[in-house]
Amino acid sequence: MIIGSFIALLFLGLPIALVLAMTALLYIYFSGNTVLYLSFPQQFFGGLENYGLLAIPLFMVVGELMNEGGITRRLVAFASVFVGHVRGGLAYINILANMFLASIVGSANAQVAVMSQVMVPTMEKQGYSRGFATATTCAGALLAPIIPPSMMFVIFGVLAQLSIGDLFIAGILPGILLTVAFICTIALLGWKYNYPPGQRLDRRQKLVNIMAAIPSLLVPAVMIGGILGGITTATEAAALGSLTAILVGSFAHHEIHLHRLGGMMMRVALNSGVVLILVAAANVFGWVIVFEKIPQQLAVALQQMTSDPFVFMLLVNLLLLLLGMVIDGIAALILLVPILLPVATQIYGINPYHFGVVMCINLTLGLLTPPVGAALYVASRVTGCKPAQIIPPLMPFLVVVAAILVLLSWQPLLVTALLQ
Repeated sequence: MIIGSFIALLFLGLPIALVLAMTALLYIYFSGNTVLYLSFPQQFFGGLENYGLLAIPLFMVVGELMNEGGITRRLVAFASVFVGHVRGGLAYINILANMFLASIVGSANAQVAVMSQVMVPTMEKQGYSRGFATATTCAGALLAPIIPPSMMFVIFGVLAQLSIGDLFIAGILPGILLTVAFICTIALLGWKYNYPPGQRLDRRQKLVNIMAAIPSLLVPAVMIGGILGGITTATEAAALGSLTAILVGSFAHHEIHLHRLGGMMMRVALNSGVVLILVAAANVFGWVIVFEKIPQQLAVALQQMTSDPFVFMLLVNLLLLLLGMVIDGIAALILLVPILLPVATQIYGINPYHFGVVMCINLTLGLLTPPVGAALYVASRVTGCKPAQIIPPLMPFLVVVAAILVLLSWQPLLVTALLQ
């Protein structure tokens, strides 16, 4: 009944938050246990009573301030110092700049929107096709939900009641691994398709780019340094990052203007409101799932299929890949964590941080795969490039992410090494 109600409401095109809340209400009605109606508001608003959720609007503020303060442009120039002169240099710059920005923005959709405006026109002028330029930007943006800080990690940490700071630390090695894999992919593609060489900078221009980027690099340094050093929680790091971004944008770059802050804060309020309503509705849905003992039933079914943790992880990856194609990544995370996490940790003995990182990486693929593919359509709208032109050059990067997922599922130490 729960599954049927959920699928029916989903296919009616209702927002996922409304689908989750209405499914819970329908369950109470059909079960006849109407006393649960009294607990519904408490469960709904109780899902928001978590200090870690404050990190979501704060990270959004950091991303908005970064755009307003000219940090994006300076980080792109900083990346050009290292790889700008090699064949396919702009593609490398795209990936490295995305890596730097991933430690600030934390949202793939936001990063795609920003980087598409900056990198795609520049790459087109240098002779790259618009489809490849957009695909490279989309691939680089996959790093945003993985390299800390990450809103998906925040939500997983809240749902799983895990340390968000430790989740951020667990995402560092997989993020670096993905960056290196993307760079190797570009190198192979550049050798095959003979991409144009980048512009060689003289020593003076390199020094200018480095000096201009130093204030911008303070933002991720303060945030990640505070978490790794055990000085701040993830939420406190986001608040310090916001303050640093204001100071850098106002006094170092002189590009933040007070009259534009009102519109910026309104965007943050609307976007964070959408996410927080999802979290609240998911808490009610998770309450119903636990009440019906669905995780225990799923555990019995999976144990009959396999007792191997690696095979279980492969099955989960396949499920997430299929679900991520039709449901937004955050919604899928909210829906599945209460069901899958108890099975993974209690039945198969999988480290919850390992499971969380793999789950979040997998669901980022859904941002770039039709029919939902939110980040894909954001890039298409910004650049004017049709999704059909983006997907073919994007495929090598998606295959690389899938291969990394299998590797991480097989070797948990690649995720948990920094937590030891």
